[in-house]
Amino acid sequence: MSTATTELRRFLTIAGQRFSNGQSAPEMFSPAVDAAWHEMLNTPAYTALCLETAGQPIRHVANNGHGPIAWVSAYEAAYGPLPDIWFTDAHGNVDQDAIARYSETGTVVAEWDCSPTGGDGDDVAPNQPETARR
Repeated sequence: MSTATTELRRFLTIAGQRFSNGQSAPEMFSPAVDAAWHEMLNTPAYTALCLETAGQPIRHVANNGHGPIAWVSAYEAAYGPLPDIWFTDAHGNVDQDAIARYSETGTVVAEWDCSPTGGDGDDVAPNQPETARR
């Protein structure tokens, strides 16, 4: 299993926990992990992964934003510090400055263009027209 796929599993677990607690959707700020997400979308393996990790179907929706990443502390409590893949673009380039800021401050401030939403019709992330989904 690739590092990006492992991190997708962890991300979906965090998403399921946040949805169960009535919290907002976690922000997908890593292009590398998002690429793994896109590869799995709409496959039987993805459906099974969502049920195993999040306990429910998870949809992928467009949701642009910028700011502090709200779920980092929950991730760290479960898995330790974020690995470099979270700071890696889709071409494999690692943002060393972002890693240094995270190491120094313990927080991540980033941009994102998508997030998960539960497949059961909850509205923690906005529904988008089919053309807006990736």
